[in-house]
Amino acid sequence: MDRETRTFAENHFRRLQRHLPSNVGTSPGRVDFIEKPDSFSYTDFFKGYLLPNVPCVFSSAFTEGWGSRKHWVTSSGKPNFDYLLQNYGDAVVPVANCGVREFNSNPKEHMPLRDYITYWKEFIQGDYSSLRGCLYLKDWHVCRDFSAKGLFTLPVYFSSDWLNEYWDALDVDDYRFIYMGPTGTWSPFHADIFRSFSWSVNICGRKKWLLFPPGQEEALRDCHGGLPYDVTAPEFWDSHQHPMLEHCNPPLEVTQEAGEMLFVPSGWHHQVHNLQELCAVQQEVSEWRDTMPDWHSHCQVIMKSCSGINFEEFYCFLKIIAERRLLLAKKIGSSELECGEGSGLGPQQVIFDIGRIAEVLASVVVNPDFQRVDTSIFSLQPEDLLQQLKDVLAAMESV
Repeated sequence: MDRETRTFAENHFRRLQRHLPSNVGTSPGRVDFIEKPDSFSYTDFFKGYLLPNVPCVFSSAFTEGWGSRKHWVTSSGKPNFDYLLQNYGDAVVPVANCGVREFNSNPKEHMPLRDYITYWKEFIQGDYSSLRGCLYLKDWHVCRDFSAKGLFTLPVYFSSDWLNEYWDALDVDDYRFIYMGPTGTWSPFHADIFRSFSWSVNICGRKKWLLFPPGQEEALRDCHGGLPYDVTAPEFWDSHQHPMLEHCNPPLEVTQEAGEMLFVPSGWHHQVHNLQELCAVQQEVSEWRDTMPDWHSHCQVIMKSCSGINFEEFYCFLKIIAERRLLLAKKIGSSELECGEGSGLGPQQVIFDIGRIAEVLASVVVNPDFQRVDTSIFSLQPEDLLQQLKDVLAAMESV
């Protein structure tokens, strides 16, 4: 990121603060296809897609050097089962049954990859049918459980990745997943973890995406306020069950070919796993508010179990990213950091990230539910961290 791009981004967020977006998002009408890596810069992506929060598809030229594309696929474009078995056969992988609904997702089991590949081959031989159902290998943390060296190269467009940076710092988890399965496997309607943006590369085969911009999901809710499980199901179009459908535009439809990379912007729902937020948890248990001791603490426990994070851990997440950016800012101040050094983040990106962290933390600090959290357990108080961020921003205005 250069200085002009950072200024552009900061002005963008100032405009958003003055003019809050409406509840229902608008669709761009089509998804842009980015053909050539050499003529598409980080600034092009940042200004054209990340800030406006709209999707795009990158051509297979962006991933042609990946080891996974060379080794995981046969010359005929099919999955290379022999290679996968030889290198990962004993790995225990999560497998979902696409034919069984469990709330708004699918039940999962775990099995060795070699057993899943055996099932996959039998499913194909059985004319894409099996008594075991339609099984889909989902959310396999191959980069966490094995060395990711040579499998892929992180695209520069996604180099500022706070969630994976946080989990990498803790060295316990990540949000890098592998999905694989035969024709007919799918994932129910959802938005990505914490409404973050994501990117997905098709190593082989084809994938169909149905994308809805932020806000459109409100028109998809049923008469009980629930989000749909399958937006292609005939019963979904029942106006009695989904009375707001007339206010929803058709989804953006994308067919992703082998090697192509799709950018899914923040908050865009699509046909694939949904997480509850605190407000939803509080609504679910509101009838016990007056009788349940320490009701707010219980809501935090439930939110943690449903979405994987609560306010305490969210502050820890912000604190880790903030401290890493503050360390880089210190190096910038002493001229020890050059653009792209070490972290892959240049000085302007570091300053931009600090500004965004400060804005998010400022909103967290004044949140009534966060103010009920016992912050005495934190090694650095949120208000003190926020002041550090503000001080550094003020000192770096001339950078």
